[in-house]
Amino acid sequence: MPAVEAKIFPSDALREFSTRIFLHFGVPKNDAVQAADVLASADLRGIDSHGVARLYSYVGMLSEGHINPRPNISIVRSTMSTATVDGDNGLGLVVGPHANRIAMDMAEKAGSGWVSVSNTNHFGIAGYYVLQALERDMIGWAMTNSTSLVTPLWGMERMLGTNPIAIAFPGKEEPPIVIDMATCAAAYGKIEMARRKGEPIPLGWGIDNQGQNTTNPDDPVNGGCLLPLGSDRERGGHKGYGLAVMVDVLCGVLSGANWGPFAPPFALRQEIPKRSVGKGIGHFFGAMRIDGFIDADSFKRQIDDYVRTFRATKPAPGTSGPLIPGDPERAAERERRKNGVPLIRPIVEDLRAISRQTGIPFD
Repeated sequence: MPAVEAKIFPSDALREFSTRIFLHFGVPKNDAVQAADVLASADLRGIDSHGVARLYSYVGMLSEGHINPRPNISIVRSTMSTATVDGDNGLGLVVGPHANRIAMDMAEKAGSGWVSVSNTNHFGIAGYYVLQALERDMIGWAMTNSTSLVTPLWGMERMLGTNPIAIAFPGKEEPPIVIDMATCAAAYGKIEMARRKGEPIPLGWGIDNQGQNTTNPDDPVNGGCLLPLGSDRERGGHKGYGLAVMVDVLCGVLSGANWGPFAPPFALRQEIPKRSVGKGIGHFFGAMRIDGFIDADSFKRQIDDYVRTFRATKPAPGTSGPLIPGDPERAAERERRKNGVPLIRPIVEDLRAISRQTGIPFD
């Protein structure tokens, strides 16, 4: 497959464009800057499917009035260390960071903070939120449910979202351990990117509308499904299925949001569920003060030792050895901060279409 043409853009220029687009649709200045920051983080960290590539969907939802640009985000229930937040159907890129800050503020006072969120929308990359916790010297958790695209093990019907989960542990001298993953075999954004590039997907990522494994990225979109992490029973698909259910319950059932097949769509073209069992989609955030468990400096030194020990693992043939979770994203961020963010032609065309629609210059 020939390489897909990409154009390089300075990350600051993309951030500014995103900010101006959100402002155009009535998002307040501070919220627009916050939303653009989440997208910029994804682009810098090499998670191309969740950066400005998502702007087209946000614009569609805002244009059609499906997202509230000026939400009144409120706490509807709380204790010293827990809360439920109603996002008032705001941008998840705004509601998510707000709720995450509540969790971290609670942790400062109570040792840990746990916040479930309902009535919200797509919140970007889960890793963004745990990176915020690292900045406050905490262990961070983040997860969200999402539009149903994934079949349960041994099913052939969309019942669960890609339901990502992230957690991060700070080191002292070594970089942090940052785990950020979907609970399906491959995030839907990767299917989208394969479609845009005209490339096949690996076996085990999805099935067609007859329940058969496929390498055609159009099949999981056109009536098929994504598969849970592990793909099938022999490769541990029951584990990915179980993790997806865990995320769905914490984000949806616990918060009063929709769960499973009732989660509303993020993109206008996706099918709207026939009924609702809650409000919007849901998130779940956690923050833990390390010194509530162990001396913080001692913990971070142990994380340093942990990282160094795993880096010293004997490499498998043909590899340079195991990576630490977060390594690929850190490498991408170093490269892209220096040289810019590559965008493939279909994404550039989407951004130019947004530019024509709004009158905000791009390029």
